[in-house]
Amino acid sequence: MTSEQTTTFDLSASFKAYDVRGIVGESITAEIVEAVGAAFVDVLQLEGQTIVVGGDMRPSSPEFSKAFANGAAARGASVELLDLISTDELYFACGFLNRAGATFTASHNPAEYNGIKMAKAGAVPISSETGLKEIQALAEQYLNAGSIPAAGTRGLISVRDVLKDYSEYLRKLVDLSASRPLKVVVDAGNGMAGLTTPAVLGDTLLPKLPFDIVPLYFELDGSFPNHPANPLEPENLRDLQAAVIEHGADIGLAFDGDADRCFVIDEKGEPVSPSAITGMVARREIARAKAQGEETPTIIHNLLTSRAVAELVEHDGGRAVRTRVGHSFIKAVMAKEGAVFGGEHSAHFYFRDFWNADTGMLAAMHVLAALGEQEGPLSELAREYEPYVSSGEINSEVEDKPAAVERVRQAFADEDLTIDTLDGSTFTANDGSYWFNLRPSNTEPFLRLNAEATDRATMERVRDRVLSLVRA
Repeated sequence: MTSEQTTTFDLSASFKAYDVRGIVGESITAEIVEAVGAAFVDVLQLEGQTIVVGGDMRPSSPEFSKAFANGAAARGASVELLDLISTDELYFACGFLNRAGATFTASHNPAEYNGIKMAKAGAVPISSETGLKEIQALAEQYLNAGSIPAAGTRGLISVRDVLKDYSEYLRKLVDLSASRPLKVVVDAGNGMAGLTTPAVLGDTLLPKLPFDIVPLYFELDGSFPNHPANPLEPENLRDLQAAVIEHGADIGLAFDGDADRCFVIDEKGEPVSPSAITGMVARREIARAKAQGEETPTIIHNLLTSRAVAELVEHDGGRAVRTRVGHSFIKAVMAKEGAVFGGEHSAHFYFRDFWNADTGMLAAMHVLAALGEQEGPLSELAREYEPYVSSGEINSEVEDKPAAVERVRQAFADEDLTIDTLDGSTFTANDGSYWFNLRPSNTEPFLRLNAEATDRATMERVRDRVLSLVRA
């Protein structure tokens, strides 16, 4: 960072509610990252402590990791560079080593993006309400001053590899050694699962498991030459679906770019909903917690997961807690409630044994364990957890979102239903036949609809009626 200063820095374009994200060379540069590293140490009062810093396979991640480390070291923190890591490896390092840390990733965003996810020691999340705004303000101050003031003692920068520790830790949480043999196709999307899958599920670092792993796009390549690393979009699952059929596999797993989310495909090439995965993992975590003496284990689910999740949790003797959408809300409620597990409709899965953080790999291991301990196919197993019919998320571009919601309220005024406003507006038929939620996007001119019903005809009738009102 030089003392010559001609630009006034405003980082509000890249500082979001839960992380930093921007276009490389424009809203995120090495100079900006160095100032953020310094501010991170100051705001969290980390002088004299050691922090961990890593990054994903994007071309700018190594440079940004070093820049962040330089800024942190200037303010007196020592830094262990973790090199290439998935986002859940960062959470592991922050929890296992009890250190604050950061990783460079833009998750599922296109190649021209990069960003920063930060956590406190113990993998406690940092959001705009818990330090991110202060980090932004101080970084802007350093940038506009043209220099970062040196601390009394500059921190040391060294290198550390946590992949084996991470892999061993996950294998201790879910024992897969006794599974029946399974053929597993994994689509890493040229993202970080290309590194973590062979380490955790393969035999590159640990003893072989009874799995035949068929790799799809394991080459780490931040230009995403095959398809975007965003499995939430159905077209990005097509290669995996085809490979599962071609290889006669038992299951397919798709990870996003930073490998903190996991999507599951059954042996017929059909997606298994994240709600079904939430139910499947919840059942296993409730049973495990009860075996350890916990009377009524708590499971968190956001309000867009299937109603089947809460019903299953109650049936299995757990306690279901419904929350807003968004990982910072889930993590906060996980901690407050002492929940053993939490799931979102977007395929983020959170574990108490993983410092309340989300990890796609651990969720995948639970699904493999559930499949491997019984003889039936995944499609049959998943059916137990998907008794209802869902619309999926449907976006409508609406200028006046409150007016659109009000039209729906008026039209459904004579229906026997309950409306709550925990997150958007959720309309629930009192006879249990359907529910739907309308949520305005905070960042785009979209109104998002999610609907679920006891049968397809009811779901389609409700979906179409709501959409006609929203788009009127």
